[in-house]
Amino acid sequence: MSDVKEEIMKKTAAEAAVEIQESEAAPDLNQAENSTPVSSDNIQAPAPDKDVKERDLTSEADAQDSAGSEAAEVSEPEKEEAKSSVDSMEDFEIVSLYPGQIIQGKIISVTDDELIVNVGYKSDGIVAKDDILLEDEKPLTEIFKEGEEIKVEVRRVNDGDGNVILSQKNVVKQQAWKEIEEAFKNEKEVSGIGKEVVKGGILANVKGFSAFVPASQLSLRYVADLNVFVGKKLRLRILEIDKRRNRLVASQRVILETEEAERKEKVWDSIKEGQIISGEVKRLTNFGAFVDIGGVDGLIHISDLSWGHIKSPKQVVSEGQHVEVLVLSVDKENNRISLGYKQTLPHPWDNIEEKYPVGSIFEGKVVRITNFGAFVELEPGVDGLVHISQISENRVDKVEDVLQTGDTVSVKVLDVKPEDRRISLSIKEAIEKKEDKPVQEEESLFSNEEMTVSLGEFFPDQNE
Repeated sequence: MSDVKEEIMKKTAAEAAVEIQESEAAPDLNQAENSTPVSSDNIQAPAPDKDVKERDLTSEADAQDSAGSEAAEVSEPEKEEAKSSVDSMEDFEIVSLYPGQIIQGKIISVTDDELIVNVGYKSDGIVAKDDILLEDEKPLTEIFKEGEEIKVEVRRVNDGDGNVILSQKNVVKQQAWKEIEEAFKNEKEVSGIGKEVVKGGILANVKGFSAFVPASQLSLRYVADLNVFVGKKLRLRILEIDKRRNRLVASQRVILETEEAERKEKVWDSIKEGQIISGEVKRLTNFGAFVDIGGVDGLIHISDLSWGHIKSPKQVVSEGQHVEVLVLSVDKENNRISLGYKQTLPHPWDNIEEKYPVGSIFEGKVVRITNFGAFVELEPGVDGLVHISQISENRVDKVEDVLQTGDTVSVKVLDVKPEDRRISLSIKEAIEKKEDKPVQEEESLFSNEEMTVSLGEFFPDQNE
């Protein structure tokens, strides 16, 4: 029981404590309520204050709305003006510049000494002629035009007079050097202009940089005077580059060799025996003529230059002459091509019987002497044999006793065999025929004289 009583007493004490706390907080409210006397005046008095407050709030809100609408009406044109001003500022936005900066500009003026460039700065930029890289010595007015875009480098933002100093040279050189490095890496061809002859070669201008071209790398063949390359356009391949000094070593010969090899390969693939092709005589020797037939040289042997007998190729062709030749043989393994020139000309034995009928007399040249006679050339490619028995009416023991090579003699055609290409000739019969001819002429003259004498001349007395 005692435990139950204690628990009830604890609970009662706790409830009492809560009530005390609530009673301590309550008097403020009760006091506020009780402090106002309960009367009709006191109860209705706050109402007017509330209405006034609401009216004041309403008036203030209306005023704010009115002011807001007025502010909106006033701000519309101001907004348009502000917007236009912002757009104008954007159109003429001034860029910031610093030395070394690469920028794009537009040329607005060109003179022989400088370019005026608009770079979007508060002042225009000036590019002096010395700051422009020129490959050709031409006036600036021929190279640049107003309105063109140009990439430049800022050298100075202010030169003291408010001008921006620009350079085109450095920008072009940087770009050009990149192209040179790429050409060197990929073995591409670049163009250059010969500037001057130096020891061992020439200097060439390649995209504004000096390139040394050794004399041995200028041509496929030896050139005695290198000045022929000065001012001329060169086709070059970069062999070495020195980035620190911006110098190059280049060659034209490697390009020419590559092209020549390609041409030769095409010729070797297409040429065949029996073809008639065009060529140019490049070189003459004692044994023949070398002809360029498209990058490959073929040889015309002296025996294939003429149907007749010749001592030198110069008697038939000359260097630089363009000729039609017949391909006689092709040896690709040994790089040899045999050509014929006489084979493209009419054969001298064609219609030989019509040209040299039997019994006719012609003049010819002794070209060869043998034990049994002498060969006489009637025309290049046509030789006839004068047998030793047909040289003279007198006995001839040795042909050399009567005839010498190179002698010009009269011969009579005794026989013609086209199928065997043989013509028999006689010197002694040609002499006999010539000797007979004057006698006939004397008889003819004598007979004419007899016919011209009148009877009166024989019988003058009768006429008297």
